[in-house]
Amino acid sequence: MKEKKAPKKSWIYYYVVTFVIVILLNTLVFPFISQREIKEVGYNTFLEDLEKGKISEVAMGDNQIVYLIKDNKGDEKLYKTGIWPDDDLVNRLKDAGVKFSAEIPKQASPMLSFFMTWIFPILVFFILGQLLSRTLMKKMGGGGNAMTFGKANAKIYVEAQTGKTFKDVAGQDEAKEALTEIVDFLHNPQKYSEIGAKLPKGALLVGPPGTGKTLLARAVAGEAQVPFFSISGSEFVEMFVGMGAAKVRDLFKQANEKAPCIVFIDEIDTIGKKRDNGGISGGNDEREQTLNQLLTEMDGFDGKKGVVILAATNRPDSLDKALLRPGRFDRRIPVELPDLKGREDILKVHAKGVKISDNVDFNTIARATSGASGAELENIINEGALRAVRMGREIVLQEDLEESVEVVIAGYQRKGAVISQKEKEIIAYHEIGHALVAASQTDSAPVHKITIIPRTSGALGYTMQVEEGEHVLMSKDEAFNKIVTFTGGRAAEELVFGSVTSGASNDIEQATKIARAMISRYGMSEHFDMVALETVTNQYLGGDTSLACSNETATKIDEEVIAMVKSAHEKAINILKDNMGKLHELSTYLLEKETITGEEFMNILNS
Repeated sequence: MKEKKAPKKSWIYYYVVTFVIVILLNTLVFPFISQREIKEVGYNTFLEDLEKGKISEVAMGDNQIVYLIKDNKGDEKLYKTGIWPDDDLVNRLKDAGVKFSAEIPKQASPMLSFFMTWIFPILVFFILGQLLSRTLMKKMGGGGNAMTFGKANAKIYVEAQTGKTFKDVAGQDEAKEALTEIVDFLHNPQKYSEIGAKLPKGALLVGPPGTGKTLLARAVAGEAQVPFFSISGSEFVEMFVGMGAAKVRDLFKQANEKAPCIVFIDEIDTIGKKRDNGGISGGNDEREQTLNQLLTEMDGFDGKKGVVILAATNRPDSLDKALLRPGRFDRRIPVELPDLKGREDILKVHAKGVKISDNVDFNTIARATSGASGAELENIINEGALRAVRMGREIVLQEDLEESVEVVIAGYQRKGAVISQKEKEIIAYHEIGHALVAASQTDSAPVHKITIIPRTSGALGYTMQVEEGEHVLMSKDEAFNKIVTFTGGRAAEELVFGSVTSGASNDIEQATKIARAMISRYGMSEHFDMVALETVTNQYLGGDTSLACSNETATKIDEEVIAMVKSAHEKAINILKDNMGKLHELSTYLLEKETITGEEFMNILNS
């Protein structure tokens, strides 16, 4: 059995211990030493102190007198003087009530007194400083002493430790194909050098979070069976100017010693951002120096040695152009969100270590998770396994995975939520409004599930639509029909209850977003035609947009967006007016069941 290691003590622990030691020395040892320090005075001073009653004890030797004086605070001090012929001294001492004897206290060594008063405390604090500096250096990536302060704390993995190959990466066939050549070069460099080809110095993996960029880099190292250096871009950025550049130098030095190898820099945008030409220098000096050193090192090392730099980022638009030019990062490899087949393959890869029923249809789960990343798909498998355990089963069923999809999309069910019957009725009509409008239109995804059970994400209910296949393009009619579907819930509330609620807030947001994109980015407006009026500033992190037009044009865009959403809303109302009987029938059924499948919905609709 492996023994548990004692947890490392915090640096504050050493401060506390040292403080206690100093207090004890000051209380017990230092006063003892100070008491034994004897000051020499004249005999007349001794007589004056005796007459004034200051002396409490006297010790007389052959050639000196030592006496003790206690002040008002209780502090004791020793004094000594020489023997003077005085026959009446004993009587004076008796009259003054002074205790006297022939035992003279031993005087402390001046060297010992100096050591205990000055040298020992300094020594204690020096040792403490060494302990704290070593701890601090280790935390800042400098190793055990100040000489290694600029070392790069890159985590080194070899093939046995990564344990990843291309078989563990699914849904990224194009990225794997681009990286296979690098693996082949590391295995057979002669084949390429004979024809004069050079190994790409660097490859930049770009894509949304969770798509498997780090996994791909580790798989390349596992396939090539070479050492794998992994470091995050944030680890280069230090508090002290020049430390990041020193870490870059040390990292490439280690890589050259281990060549052939792969160096992976995650989140390279931390140090690779565009340099500011007109900005005020200061806080960015360290980052820019680190970037400059990285550019220099990538130019300096010999590609024939087999050192390959892989880097990952989800913000390629923010990277410095000097970093992206050929000769540094020669290749830009997109690692996009997986398509339908890719999602199905990823689900199967992550399901290998889970006990799953043979009847599970991964294609159905893949179709319900359009736009999901590899990390989210892995989470869906795990949530399904957790649900199976909660339900007391030893195997994961289809229903577990379908519920886990809803958990990832909308959160857990709020079983304890208290909703009045009136509000449940409004929610039921709202969701059936969405479903009925969707089912009544062409170019609209089929309804898969409708529920009015509230979720932890804040949704009081939702209508899930699942595409039958994978679509990479969206027509103008499909986009407009999506807006109509989003307005169907509010339209149902207006027709049945004659009022509106706040339940359509997310629908309004989504409908407006699609309408604005159609007009300003997709060229689906007759007035603006094929003019780009809006740009996406970050396609991988939220897709934030910014207008690229005048204020007058922006006003016209707003007017067209309002007109388009209003037109969609009117279409939804007309669809529901034509199907009022089914609206009431389906809403009553949903209110009773709380959750119905798309198949049940279509059976009632077509009956």
